Amino acid sequence: MADPRRRARELLRPYTGEPPPGLYRSGRPDLLIRLAGTAVSHFVSVVTRLGGDAEPPARPHIVNRTPVTVTQRRLVAVDNDVVALTLVAADGAPLPRWHPGAHIDVELRSGRTRQYSLCGDPRGDREYRIAVRLIPGDGASAEVHELAAGDQILISAPRNGFMMPVPGSGSRARAVHFVAGGIGITAILPMVHLADRLGVPWSLCYTGRHRQSLPFVDELLELGDRVTVRTDDEHGLPSGPDLLRGVDEHTAVYVCGPPPMIETIRRHVGPATEFHAERFSPPPVAGGLPFELELASTATVVPVAADQSALAALRAVRPDVGYSCQQGFCGTCVQQVIDGDVEHRDHTLTEGQRALGQVLVCVSRARSEGGRLVLDL
Repeated sequence: MADPRRRARELLRPYTGEPPPGLYRSGRPDLLIRLAGTAVSHFVSVVTRLGGDAEPPARPHIVNRTPVTVTQRRLVAVDNDVVALTLVAADGAPLPRWHPGAHIDVELRSGRTRQYSLCGDPRGDREYRIAVRLIPGDGASAEVHELAAGDQILISAPRNGFMMPVPGSGSRARAVHFVAGGIGITAILPMVHLADRLGVPWSLCYTGRHRQSLPFVDELLELGDRVTVRTDDEHGLPSGPDLLRGVDEHTAVYVCGPPPMIETIRRHVGPATEFHAERFSPPPVAGGLPFELELASTATVVPVAADQSALAALRAVRPDVGYSCQQGFCGTCVQQVIDGDVEHRDHTLTEGQRALGQVLVCVSRARSEGGRLVLDL
């Protein structure tokens, strides 16, 4: 009989299971996302990595990567902490088309892999634009900032878990209100341009610590008084009503930014308001119980606190463990469980994969307090 552990390892691949939970207020996937799932392989949420520098390659080199060349490098925030890169296919071929809200995997020369929103013009197929904030202690962002014109990296095809149904087409709303926090503008910017180009009534509240930290602010201010720039140093921390000025039940709200800002807005939107959000970092652990991980190769036991993810605890002793979205969508952090009862909290693995012992350690846990999951590590 075939070794089930070998069979399980053979199945460690990108997943095509349930799409992410609804981008609306319910826990169910959106109808739009379900329909789109028939046309694309899978969806992941874009996450800007906030990890430390001690990080070897996130995962082995992956097929279906496209070599691209950096043709332009431009600082797009006054404080010089955000760099925008223009990318073209190394062989000059057209790049896959994309829709606002899409992101790509960027595989750097060190082997680190990160996801960055496409923030250029989706009408073109000859170049992509990404923008990356330099985060102290984050090796990936530092490596991106070191790239120069002529350098080559690898990218994936665009994927989208933050789609924008256009009012009058895929949305019942009559207008759109965007809220972007800092580098969250990268996902929102193409949506703003699309709404403006289509003549959809729209408004944008762009917020951050200070104006010098806001990328693309000059590009946005050219669009006129529908753009409101609100910074903490000038106006104080914004409230929900500050961020949602002019929004009613006929306005769809799109938010990209840090979790506290998203939660503030979520508490203030009406129950009938169409609400879409994308966050930078993993959600807090809800209803977690303390448990243990055991690494089979060394018998090392790793405690996991009630408010801590298994991934975070695991990376403290094994910083080479791959991860990406930290929200249970992308499948990068999949591990093989040899023994233990898993509480699966992802929307990605199939029942067959779970039966084989696969687990996404960014969100899933042991089912009982004090339980132990033995990993094939």
